[in-house]
Amino acid sequence: MMGRVLVVAGSDSGGGAGIQADIKTITALDGYAATAVTALTAQDTNGVHGVIGVDPDFIRLQIRLVAADIGADCIKTGMLHSAQVVEAAFEQLEESLPGVPIVVDPVLAAKGGAALLDSEALATLREIALPRAAVLTPNVPEAEALSGFAIGNFTDMQRAAAALLALGPRAVLLKGGHLGGAIVRDLLVTSGGSRSFEARRIDTRHTHGTGCTLASAIAAGIAQGMALEDAVGRAHAYVQEAIRTAPGFGTGHGPLNHAHTVRKFPSPLEGEG
Repeated sequence: MMGRVLVVAGSDSGGGAGIQADIKTITALDGYAATAVTALTAQDTNGVHGVIGVDPDFIRLQIRLVAADIGADCIKTGMLHSAQVVEAAFEQLEESLPGVPIVVDPVLAAKGGAALLDSEALATLREIALPRAAVLTPNVPEAEALSGFAIGNFTDMQRAAAALLALGPRAVLLKGGHLGGAIVRDLLVTSGGSRSFEARRIDTRHTHGTGCTLASAIAAGIAQGMALEDAVGRAHAYVQEAIRTAPGFGTGHGPLNHAHTVRKFPSPLEGEG
């Protein structure tokens, strides 16, 4: 099953995160990606240098048209930079795609630190998006902002994840990459229990777009009919390999290798001579 994923998120001109990373990830995992673009960003591996928001009515139109013609088996949300955008996106998703599971990646800031969500939007996201989420995928700073708990270790992660689960999502995947240590632990929590996904930390600065990539990989799995733990497990492995084989582009936080799953076609020059 190819699985259709509608991504509602912002664009990254550098190609490492945002809509660009989402499309690459879903395609690399044999899914089909459609999009509703919420914002245009001018950015490179060193940071975000400009943002132009898309009119909320136009975001609604993108969602409505994709839903009516192509449909979706899962939805992934990313950069929703204002309260008006959060409201418009989730109202339209409820109207056009009721019951379709949503993976909510609560994007608060870019890898370089630039804010991508204002304070009013954070409250709106907590109120509107979290109760609608099939999976919420915050990193440590995002989980701290949403839960109000400081997180310094794995026990804190467990407490914060439980608090976030109480806000309405059916599952929380709290990513531990911002904590120190040689082993990175991500924590998946549902009403039925918890499971951690561990990996040895890869010493690299090329980690731009890991959050977008992981959330989209999970969405692709859900769209393809995978059980949640299986979708998260495959997504976790996919991201680790994408980091390990990152191409090394840029002078800052470089992009991942989203195409590592893609079969290499022979060069047209191979076999000649």
